[in-house]
Amino acid sequence: MTPTPQVEANDSCTSRVVDAPRVAAVVGRMPAETALVDTADVFGLLSDPGRLGLLLALLDGELCVCDLAAVTGLSESATSHALRLLRAHRVVTARRDGRMAYYRLADAHVRMLLDLAVAHTEHTDALHPERTDSAARGVRVGRPRRPGRRRREKP
Repeated sequence: MTPTPQVEANDSCTSRVVDAPRVAAVVGRMPAETALVDTADVFGLLSDPGRLGLLLALLDGELCVCDLAAVTGLSESATSHALRLLRAHRVVTARRDGRMAYYRLADAHVRMLLDLAVAHTEHTDALHPERTDSAARGVRVGRPRRPGRRRREKP
């Protein structure tokens, strides 16, 4: 017989456990803590607009750092750094051709995750009053500059 998992009660509930068998079934199918952390890491990688832009650009196939920088508006240095992070988490892979490296999505799961995320944002009508019209249209993918920081003017 399978032991019943322990379920901790939430103090804000008026009833300790509404449907004990269902709660036990859900607790039984929950992934291990390490799997939750790894999954949260993947979503964390997708939470940066610059990295997300790189991944969306790779939906059309492999591209080199220069091409990805041109597509996303990021600097080549920022693009390379982001790709290094995505590669370390096995979200993208690289193929070398001489001195050039061409990046692509690691597998079909990454493609599905991106496709689902884009489809979700297209069918929801989320309100973001803090966004301007150009930001809502996706004119620039890169990270915005920090407020109060000015570029140095060249003499």
